[in-house]
Parts: sequence; C-alpha cells; structure tokens
Amino acid sequence: MTEPPALVSDPRDVTAGWLTDLLRHAGALSAGGRVADFSAVAIGTGSVGATLRYQLRYGGDCASIAPPPSIVMKFASAEANSRAAGVATRSYENEVAFYLQAARTVDVRRPHCYFAAVEPNTANVVVVLSDLAPAVPGDQLIGCGADDAELAVTEAARLHGPRWGDPALLDLSWLAKAEPVISVSDVYRALWDGFVERYRTTIEPDVITQGEALGAGIDRWLARRPTAVTITHGDFRIDNMMFEGAGRNRHVTVDWQTARLGTGPADIAYLLGGSLPPDIRRAHEADLVRRYHDALGGYGVTGAYPFEECWDDYRRFSWNGLIMSVIAAMMVRRDARTDAMFATLANRHATQTRDLTAIDYLR
Repeated sequence: MTEPPALVSDPRDVTAGWLTDLLRHAGALSAGGRVADFSAVAIGTGSVGATLRYQLRYGGDCASIAPPPSIVMKFASAEANSRAAGVATRSYENEVAFYLQAARTVDVRRPHCYFAAVEPNTANVVVVLSDLAPAVPGDQLIGCGADDAELAVTEAARLHGPRWGDPALLDLSWLAKAEPVISVSDVYRALWDGFVERYRTTIEPDVITQGEALGAGIDRWLARRPTAVTITHGDFRIDNMMFEGAGRNRHVTVDWQTARLGTGPADIAYLLGGSLPPDIRRAHEADLVRRYHDALGGYGVTGAYPFEECWDDYRRFSWNGLIMSVIAAMMVRRDARTDAMFATLANRHATQTRDLTAIDYLR
C-alpha cells in the first residue's frame, strides 16, 4: 500500500494526481494506472456537508485492478453557519471516526470508504466513498411505507447488535466524549421561541403543546441513562438511506456524521416518527419495533433485553425527533426544502410523542 494522500478539503483543490494517489493507496488502482481526467457534479442536500460525484477517466495500465468508474466525495459545507455547526457538533470528526474505527465492527450496509481524513476542530475534512448509483435515496417530505421501514429497522439491528453493551466503546473518545459545555436542554430552550416564530405557519398545534411540555421536562428526561448502549446513527431517517434493486429490496445507510453512543431504539423511534406518515406509523409501529427486537436476537441481545423494555425505550426516546427538529433547524443553512423538511419532521414527531403518551417520561 502506498503512502496516504494529503488531506484535500476543498473540491477546487482536487486534481487527477491526487485522485491517482488516493485510489492507489486504497488498493483500487494499480501502480501502472492513473486518473487521466475527471468531472464532478454536486449531489444530495446535506445540511452541514457538500457532496459531489466524480466521474473518473483512466490512463496507463489498469488491467490488473478494475478501478471504480465514479466515486462520491464529501466535504464541509461552503456556507459559514453550516460549517460552524458541523465543527461545533463534531459532525465532520464523527463521520471520519466512524469509517476508520467502527464501520468494520458492525454489520450494517454502508458505502465502502476509500479514504477519510479530518483536521480536528476545523471544517477541513474529506470522506471518499463508493458511488451507490443507481440506488435512489428516500424522500423525507414524502416519507416511506412499511416495506421500506422493515428494511431499515432490520439494518438498524445490524448496526446496534454487534456492539450492544460493549464496554470497549467507552474507549472510543469520539463516541464517549465529555458532556458539552452547553447542555442539550439549554440549547433547546434557547432556540425554541425562534423555532416557533420561524415555522409558525407550517407547524401543527401538537408541535406547540408537545414542544412546550418538552422544554419544561427535558432535564428530567435527560437524567435517565440507558442500561445498555451501542453505536447508533443519530439521524436515522429516510433521507439518509439509499434503496437499490428492482423492488427497492436492498438498503444502504449513509451520512454517519451523527454517529454516537446511545440506545438502539432511539434510532427506531426517530425513523418511524419522522419518516412514516402518522397513519402508516400507527398501523405498523408495534410490528416494526417487534421486527427490530427480533433481529437483535440474532446477536444474543434479547435474552437480557425483553421486548417490553425495548418498547419502553422506544416510547421514551421518541422525544429525540422533536429535539433534533428544533435544534438542527435553527443551526444549519436555510432553503425551501430544508424549511419544509424540518416543519414536516416536527409535525410528525410531535404527533408521535402524543400518540405514545411520551409525556410520561418528562414527569
């Protein structure tokens, strides 16, 4: 294997020579081959990142290794507030760390990572991934049906199960990092009034009543610590999933910037609350949580974690969706789709917490 390439954190600085070094280092290009030329086009709608697809053209001798015709590269957002949010939340460092330190230890389907590097406490980052095309992403505004959700909850078990309750996770500083100087509860309360003012015309009454109840009880809710933790995605929703196959029968999870140490059902509550329209969620919710719990059984989890405890955690952590909707909406760049997405998420998650009587966990 060749020496790793230098960190290039600006897409304007990407060259054919750097791509050649990168792919040779990753073992995806033979020593006699080279990237002769490339083109790039922006894809996706990331809030704190910028993602580009690179179409590659090769020269030299590439016969011994078939190099990828295209790759996907992730950089920090060019927008100042979004970059600052990515640094403050350690989003850039988390994604690099996930691919370098954790990805090989879990079974969840994710893109192959050719290269990842970040300069700590900055927005100087690059993550180079396999191109999943022609797989198609989910659409948060439309939401998904029960079939897509079944694939997703099974993949969640493939993420959570292998490291469930693993004490070695506490040795990974990026997962077990110290508490932030400003608590989640302080941030939520500080941003709440601005969120309501910005989205007043697009949020439903449930958002106001549930959101105000959350502000009053969030400290009590945060005081409870889960009995068993694992690696969680943290933003496990349909926008961050790619579906492939004629029947959308394969699922790949992307965007690992929010990977964290947490409780597995929090990802499930976030997925079902934010990605399924409420009527579909109500009809399939219990069965989907049961499917997730059954899939954990393949990793020996369920003996010490009965379904009743899983369902209780699912209800308790349904508040995560409303918290994320409020905080993220006020920290990242705005555009029409982003505003519509956060209003949709807030509406769905508020309805979910009401349906589940999750207010019980705030008292």
